Amino acid sequence: MRHHTIPLSVLDLIPVGEDFTIAQAMQNSTTLAQGVEAFGYSRYWVAEHHNFSGIASAATSVVLSYIGAKTTTIRIGSGGIMLPNHAPLVIAEQFGTLESLYPRRIDLGLGRAPGTDRQTMLALRRDSTNDGSDFPMMLEQLQYFLSDKAGDKDIKAVPGYGLDIPIWLLGSSTFSAQLAAQKGLPFAFASHFAPDAMEDAIRLYRAHFQPSNQLKEPYLIVCINAVCAPTNEQAHYLATTELQKFLHLQRGNNSPLSKPTHDMNSLWKEWEEKSIRHRTRESIWGTPAVVKEKLENLAQRTGANEVMIHSMIYNPQDRLKSYELISKVWFE
Repeated sequence: MRHHTIPLSVLDLIPVGEDFTIAQAMQNSTTLAQGVEAFGYSRYWVAEHHNFSGIASAATSVVLSYIGAKTTTIRIGSGGIMLPNHAPLVIAEQFGTLESLYPRRIDLGLGRAPGTDRQTMLALRRDSTNDGSDFPMMLEQLQYFLSDKAGDKDIKAVPGYGLDIPIWLLGSSTFSAQLAAQKGLPFAFASHFAPDAMEDAIRLYRAHFQPSNQLKEPYLIVCINAVCAPTNEQAHYLATTELQKFLHLQRGNNSPLSKPTHDMNSLWKEWEEKSIRHRTRESIWGTPAVVKEKLENLAQRTGANEVMIHSMIYNPQDRLKSYELISKVWFE
């Protein structure tokens, strides 16, 4: 297997680091999108999260519209829109608008989770019975609103209907893997925070895949965290931002992205370290040579068609540099 036949893509949560404003975070992510486009990455996806001090991608479609205007060729999309938070018709209109503005560049990735805590979810959905269990039905409605068929009916997404927007299912468990297989959709697995279910989800997706109009055979993206720097020591230092992020999540502490530290041991307890090391075991940190080798290993183990890289790096220049270093050993 030649590594460079496998495309690399980018997941970005528009991270807000401590000492940065939200406006600066959005500008940093725009610069990142322009950079990774030049470096040869295939896609730039942003994810819907709500009520997180360190994540500014809540209004996902609005952010994508801005990024689309500031880039020219890279595919842009959602990784993902949390469909149960929205009426499917609204998402069809939003992504129909994006596809009309940036033709053949839009990916509509969908998730079933709320992307937030329960209280915020209730504020978003205004319906205490909506627990995401009707996700398959909502997906069907959304596919219908984007289809040619919808053009003949009274209710249609304008813009939206008849546009060929690829729909992706995202998952951190086996549920979406099975649904993606059943619907014949491409599937992206969130190994960057849920490595435990990775192998089962991939196996089920491949085993049960049914061809569809959109896709004839399974297409799998595996998403991981990666930090690349000129030395291993520097990469592991930058990666302490990621470790602190997982520590804050585990403690229910909603804070901006932390600066890297030389002393994680003063921050976490032994059991916390153990649990976070387990959750980040697919993370790849190191020099370009180390990252390349580990990416190749990941691609071989999972049979991924594409690898998506998420980098929780505090300093925007270091983050951009990390993606650049990886691209140089992967694409050249």
